[in-house]
Amino acid sequence: MKYPSFIGARYIRSKKKQTISAISAIAIAGVALGVAALATVISISSGFQDEFTRKVLGVNAHVLVMKYGMDFQEYRDVMDMVQQVEGVKSVEPFVIQEMMMAKDDHTAGVLLKGIDPQRVAGVLDLSKYIVDGGIDALRTPGTRPPPHPRDRVRGLASPDRLRIADTNDTNDSAAPANAVTDDDTAADTNDDANPSAPETPSSDALPGIVIGKTLAETLNAQVGDEVQIITPLIGLSVLGWSPSEDTPKFMRFRVTGIFYAGFHEYDSKLVFVDYFRAQRFFEHGDSVTGIELTVHDIHKAAAIADTIRDALKDGPYHTIHWEKLNESLFTALKTQKLVLTVVLAIIVGLASFNIIATLVMMVFDKRKEIAILKSMGATHGGVLRIFVHVGTMVGIYGIALGLAIGFAICFALYHIGWPLDPEVYLIDHLPVTLDWRDFVATAGVAFFICIAATIFPSLHASRMRPVDGLRQA
Repeated sequence: MKYPSFIGARYIRSKKKQTISAISAIAIAGVALGVAALATVISISSGFQDEFTRKVLGVNAHVLVMKYGMDFQEYRDVMDMVQQVEGVKSVEPFVIQEMMMAKDDHTAGVLLKGIDPQRVAGVLDLSKYIVDGGIDALRTPGTRPPPHPRDRVRGLASPDRLRIADTNDTNDSAAPANAVTDDDTAADTNDDANPSAPETPSSDALPGIVIGKTLAETLNAQVGDEVQIITPLIGLSVLGWSPSEDTPKFMRFRVTGIFYAGFHEYDSKLVFVDYFRAQRFFEHGDSVTGIELTVHDIHKAAAIADTIRDALKDGPYHTIHWEKLNESLFTALKTQKLVLTVVLAIIVGLASFNIIATLVMMVFDKRKEIAILKSMGATHGGVLRIFVHVGTMVGIYGIALGLAIGFAICFALYHIGWPLDPEVYLIDHLPVTLDWRDFVATAGVAFFICIAATIFPSLHASRMRPVDGLRQA
């Protein structure tokens, strides 16, 4: 049989029986709606995954190298070694600890991260998220690494006072006897109780700090305002219990920048300071929490982390890449995308039952024509191809229309930026990724389902005997 596609097209556009054409249109619409829903949901799921990846990597590095224990003083040698690993782009040290931040009567829990202002631009995209101020003023002139706590002489501070980690690098001789003898510390700011205490520096002389936009709104802080970082840990130090540590310690900073990453967890909790200041505040000496680095290809971060770990296998170090660090988040996103894809594929499958109904009704309507074709020599395969062509064309029309509708919805959502509650969804808008691969995958799944839906009624038509068709005509 030479013309199954021509005959199948005529059956779809049947003028004799308007019922068949109407059911064909319903079948096309059902497939289109299912495909549009599948394409839209996959694009939104991909958008969430891509957006979280951008947010996480915007203010976080690709690979972390950390040491078991707290005394990571050889970090510069490790940085030099890591920089030589193939695929590594940039590297910097960091110090991180949970703290409290206060301004006037407002307080909030924060994650204080000390970074190297001279290296951070090559590792983090922090500067891209700055909405006010900048990061250039994080390090004040003359700031240098602190000595190790074991290498300096310490006195006992008064237990009923707040010990202030100030920013005055001079006037050490004027410090009272119970002050911590460090370049950046002073015992008290109460001039009446301590007439020899150094003068409190002006706000302009304070070290800088960069905070998130949500945190700035919580504290009612702006660029140029003074804030205090307070440690909630009392009575502990790297050397053990100290009677001078029974009251909280705090350090004053000046807000020099406000960033907005669009990720609620970062905008409301993460703050950045010069890691030299963080070292002095934590009293760990010239030691860091770890080093962080970026790679040229983020998809090779795991392999590069393994390479670095193997190179450092003789030391007490371990590495962790960005996917492992956020494993629970990205696993949940991938699982959600898979489940939604399966559910909506089932919906497309249900819509394909309209194709089955259309073909079944068409077979019963075209019994006489099938009988005549077989009487003229049409084979079972020829009749089968006629109805497979009908079902295929219904599926193709529905898929094409559904992809167009889905793309239009995704395009509108992408440009409108549908708002979301960041405290619930962690981001402030509905993310959409317009990826042609997602649309191709959607079309492939839908086409396979539609082809499968044509098999049974087409086989039924091909097995019909001419005498049965003519008897019932």
